[in-house]
Amino acid sequence: MVPVRVLGVAVDVKMQPVVLLTPLDPPPGPRTLVPIWVGSQEAASISVAISGQEAPRPLSHDLMQRLLVVLGASVDRVEVTRIEDGTFYAELSLTTAKGHVTLDCRPSDAIALASRVGAPLFVADAVLADAGIPEDAAVEQDDEDPEEKVEEFRRFLDDVDPEDFQG
Repeated sequence: MVPVRVLGVAVDVKMQPVVLLTPLDPPPGPRTLVPIWVGSQEAASISVAISGQEAPRPLSHDLMQRLLVVLGASVDRVEVTRIEDGTFYAELSLTTAKGHVTLDCRPSDAIALASRVGAPLFVADAVLADAGIPEDAAVEQDDEDPEEKVEEFRRFLDDVDPEDFQG
């Protein structure tokens, strides 16, 4: 397992949100990124958490955090364990009153929760080898300015309202 951090949330050329993970102690050379595509709601939740902001009303991941506190449980770590057919899988390791528990979960949920509680993030070596890309290769060229795309997604995040996420 390789310890990683959330570098940020961006959008790809098709305006799909992507969470960018990068190793904490990178080797010399171009930085490696592990892009994990997520839904817009999850991207907004992760962005809120890594920026240190609070939503006016609790988002789902805020609720998860509060439930853990009330139940006396804590997040020990998050691991992105594998990738199969383009789908990433993760595990959430918890300490509870009944002992250690590991839960299968979506990486976006695990990252959003870990970002709120300060839990360490890890990526399996095989995932880093399969899905990791050099940072300079991560910028795809097209007719639109990549900075404008990021700015457009930031505007979306600034204007998002928690009520937008109600089912």
